[in-house]
Amino acid sequence: MFLYKTVIGVNKQLNKLITIPFPHVETGINSISKAGELMLSAGAKKVMIVTGRVSSMGMTAPLCDSLQAKNIDYAIFNQVTPDPTIATVLNGADFYKKHNCDALIALGGGSPIDCAKVIGAKVVRDRPVRSLAGKLKIRRKLPPFLAIPTTAGTGSEATVAAVISDPAAGQKFAIIDPVLLPDFAIIDPKLMTSLPKNMTAATGMDALTHAIEAYIGTYNTPLSDNYAKQAIEKIFTYLPKAYENGQDIEAREQMSIASYEAGCAFTRAFVGYVHAIAHQLGGMYHIPHGLANAVLLPEILHFLQPYCVKRMNELAAVIGLIDGEEFIDAVIELNQQLNIPTRFPELQICDIPLIAKRALAEAHGTYPVPGYMNQKQCESLLRQFLAE
Repeated sequence: MFLYKTVIGVNKQLNKLITIPFPHVETGINSISKAGELMLSAGAKKVMIVTGRVSSMGMTAPLCDSLQAKNIDYAIFNQVTPDPTIATVLNGADFYKKHNCDALIALGGGSPIDCAKVIGAKVVRDRPVRSLAGKLKIRRKLPPFLAIPTTAGTGSEATVAAVISDPAAGQKFAIIDPVLLPDFAIIDPKLMTSLPKNMTAATGMDALTHAIEAYIGTYNTPLSDNYAKQAIEKIFTYLPKAYENGQDIEAREQMSIASYEAGCAFTRAFVGYVHAIAHQLGGMYHIPHGLANAVLLPEILHFLQPYCVKRMNELAAVIGLIDGEEFIDAVIELNQQLNIPTRFPELQICDIPLIAKRALAEAHGTYPVPGYMNQKQCESLLRQFLAE
């Protein structure tokens, strides 16, 4: 563990030296109508719209109208599925070049936004996608890039990271570089009112996980702390309301802001074991990322609580509680309100050693966890999530 702690210490100092800007953000109902104006300001002439299922739900229409109003041409790439793959990125990069595009707009949840990021990276840095895994492998400015989230959870519109799936290896991997940060973001709560309850729950808990892991990790800064606490307060207040009534525009708006704030927190302060394990479960079993985070979060907080008592107590105070144990209980209660399960039916006992090994390899030396678990502890924790 000494080596991991040394690497984290060095990375913490380097992290402070790297300037991470924020995107230009437009918020509010019908703010999607400003897309054309933003792309025009970036000098775009033909935009590649990267999307998935939302393209069949009518959400692309107001975006296309806004672009046409500014005489900006576009081509729609709607092949993105949950957990975008290397193949999807390659197809997208070919599409971008074939249609002579000069800018990118991502419309959808974290999958289209992450996919658009890596398409942009592939366009400017023509290397094997897998070779971009890790930190600072791109180092070239992406084409003008606008992110329009349609879920309140991933915060990808505010982050310098993207996660891509490698189906052949049964893994997900992260690409981290400040150039991946979108130039612009539009946060329009109206786009989220049709989000199903299960996706509202999972994406909302994804945002909560971002904020908590950013706060209790050791890369935290006063700015990331402020964003994390603001996000946590909003999520505990408004996620149950958005879940119960998807048409509650105030709840949707506050959750969309919370997602952005949590994204701002973890793009500076990083995440931790919840994400490291969730990535393996997603890569191996295709468990939705937000759902995996939600199920894992309470047990991992129980493990880490002794290592970050003060920080956990501070989070408890944010939502009017006394200590970290009460805070963990509140997370469990929130999961129950959202009908989040407590186990993974897909999880196989024979896979646990490999999942643990890969999760620890991802976390150690990369994520600034407040306390370390070893292989045996990680396997023991995972066995708690086996179907009864």
